[in-house]
Amino acid sequence: MNPQIQPWKNWKHVTKLDPDKYISIEDLETIVGSGTDAIMISGTQNITNTNVGQLISLLKDFKIPKILEPATPDAVLDGAVDYIFVPLVLNAGDLKWIVGKHKDWIQKHKITWGKVIPEAYIVMNPESAVAKLTKAKTDLTPDEVIAYAQYAEKYLRLPIVYMEYSGTYGDPILVKSLRASLTEASLFYGGGIESQVTTAEMLRYADVIVVGNVVYTDIDKFIETIP
Repeated sequence: MNPQIQPWKNWKHVTKLDPDKYISIEDLETIVGSGTDAIMISGTQNITNTNVGQLISLLKDFKIPKILEPATPDAVLDGAVDYIFVPLVLNAGDLKWIVGKHKDWIQKHKITWGKVIPEAYIVMNPESAVAKLTKAKTDLTPDEVIAYAQYAEKYLRLPIVYMEYSGTYGDPILVKSLRASLTEASLFYGGGIESQVTTAEMLRYADVIVVGNVVYTDIDKFIETIP
């Protein structure tokens, strides 16, 4: 893969699948045929080599870009995925989610660097599993959110800033302000996208929306999120 091409920059819609949740082959066929641009294998709780491997195996015959977004250095199986999106949780209270886990991964594995895309995560929902795991400081002012995003883009030179509301619908005005503050990084948004209305609203500002929970609760509603 040539990292200069960066086909992910043309995406609008990514479907997030959790290795810890059951998904049927029928629903996978629906997802792949829906028009979503890629499938992201990502979760926070009970993530193991076994369940990540099982989900990757289910997806192996589907012709769609596959992203692994690892939650732990021990569950990075990159052989059957096109990308590894590696989050740095900038507002984490536990520093291992900014640098420690990443150092462990590099120490333990032979990495296919051409697949690796770093992401600057800003976690916003205090009730989400990712916020609790990383001890994220979520009561951020708009100025703080923008400062994190500009730190990621201007200082760290990260190609993706990811606004993660995980489990709830976020503030479109804040996402709009964040969009205006970025000049180079792609803005990903995830959280609470379950309809044509929420899809259209967040895609006014975000480059990419990431849709996950509704896949497991109502596959017909998921279809409505395809732009």
